Amino acid sequence: MQRIRLRYTKRGRLRFTSHRDFQRAFERALRRAEVPMAYSAGFTPHPKVSYANAAPTGTGSEAEYLEIALTEARDPEKLRVLLDESLPAGLDVVDAVEARTSGLADRLTASVWELRLDGVRPEEAERAVTAFNTAGAVEVQRTTKNGVRTFDARSAVVHLETHSDPADRPTDQPCAILRLVVRHVTPAVRPDDVLSGLRAVADLAPPVPAAVTRLAQGLLDEETGTVTDPLAPDREAATALVAGSAAAAKAPA
Repeated sequence: MQRIRLRYTKRGRLRFTSHRDFQRAFERALRRAEVPMAYSAGFTPHPKVSYANAAPTGTGSEAEYLEIALTEARDPEKLRVLLDESLPAGLDVVDAVEARTSGLADRLTASVWELRLDGVRPEEAERAVTAFNTAGAVEVQRTTKNGVRTFDARSAVVHLETHSDPADRPTDQPCAILRLVVRHVTPAVRPDDVLSGLRAVADLAPPVPAAVTRLAQGLLDEETGTVTDPLAPDREAATALVAGSAAAAKAPA
């Protein structure tokens, strides 16, 4: 009867939850909030929840998306509040819209990531970023279930730069902040692959693991290199519907 699209976060220690852990927590939240879920058919029915492009375990995120199917209509904002209250702090539902367009997953074509490199001087990171950006290709290796795979980490990176903000460095210790926009390609190029690439081209090796956070994901604007809000088309469709209904009500009989 109704489809709702949600944006949620993975913050703090909850960044270490796996996608399966989140699925279990979210299904418990659906039951606590008494959401009228639609279920699949068959011998083992399960709630109709579609997850889209989950972030890797160990990375934080401000922009994870999913879609749920309901048997009864609900106000998206009220539903968001109920689900947010039913989830642990750090797994926060921050946006909800009624699905009025198709293809949410098709609009998730790129991500914006932030990498915090504690112990790395900004000027050292700047040199590595320059070397990475000017390279024609940067081959890295990743161990998969089928063995070691070699692929180009450079071609998927739309934009990579150092980010300077005193608020990001609350201590006097060296710290470099990187921002990058990465296309969603196959095989997927992840932030740790970019770090491997920086090590390969400039011998950049942070003394501690990088703190990685996805800031946004959505449709890549090829002209500007920016990532747009994937829920915007649903909001625009809802606004157009309301405007059309208001105009119809004012029209003379």
